[in-house]
Amino acid sequence: MRSQIMKSGERENYGLLYQTPRCHPFVKWAGGKSQLMPQIIRLMPSKFGRYFEPFLGGGAVFFYIASSDRNTFLSDTNTDLINAYKVIRNHVEDLITILRYHQTEYNKSPIRYYYQLRDRTNSLNKIENAARFITLNKTCYNGLYRVNKNGSFNVPIGRYKNPLICDTDNLRKMSIVLRQSGSYLGVSDYKKILVEKADKGDFIYLDPPFYPISNTANFTSYTNNGFTFEDQKELAIIFKELTKRRCKVLLSNSNTDEIRRLYSDFSHLTEAAIVNRSINSIGSKRIGHKELLIRNYT
Repeated sequence: MRSQIMKSGERENYGLLYQTPRCHPFVKWAGGKSQLMPQIIRLMPSKFGRYFEPFLGGGAVFFYIASSDRNTFLSDTNTDLINAYKVIRNHVEDLITILRYHQTEYNKSPIRYYYQLRDRTNSLNKIENAARFITLNKTCYNGLYRVNKNGSFNVPIGRYKNPLICDTDNLRKMSIVLRQSGSYLGVSDYKKILVEKADKGDFIYLDPPFYPISNTANFTSYTNNGFTFEDQKELAIIFKELTKRRCKVLLSNSNTDEIRRLYSDFSHLTEAAIVNRSINSIGSKRIGHKELLIRNYT
């Protein structure tokens, strides 16, 4: 099926190379890439070997290019997120059963059940933990995943009338895609997986926690370690090392002078795209944000 995202006549070979799976990200993630997919698709290399996404998040890019004949390496440092992916892949029916229970109990008393579930962290098996993670993501404030220094999820309840906690159809399709893709799926620092595995001709999509555009716009605490500017500088070094290996790398990040300076060698391959961000508590500040798309190939 030809992707409906592409404009008529635009790079016809994409219709064959990148088939759109009939599923979508199961979580709402700060910096999620659904809005940027048309630009990302246009910038993808026409040919590549394996696919790496070491800041997995909601996985919008992976679910767009996933196929049974391409080896993929999917990773993230967020253990709850990766556990949820593995449970969806390996135990989706058990997960659906628990999510349906959460859906019923939440509908009875949203505030009471949300905080009861948020504060429950002990004695959960991996399937129960995945169900808790998904339920909180679907019902917390703006879908934000944030933890404190102790690693405890501390986001307040969101304002939703009828949140869809158990998206049965999408979860089952995701399970099929994850099983058929032949993917590595694990908790890993991006440096480890790329340094050890990435090689010439591989395509790597990097979507790190964004560098804040202001002192108050810091959404890097999706693990208890954060992602500092020193981490951003280290990522830029890795980007250049991967370029020397002749890997094909596409990076998204915030449109700031600091980030532009880190990737000044690739300024001729840098584009800015406008997106809306629902994470901000002030509605007028959710629109018109610019994100950079930086690549090392033509």
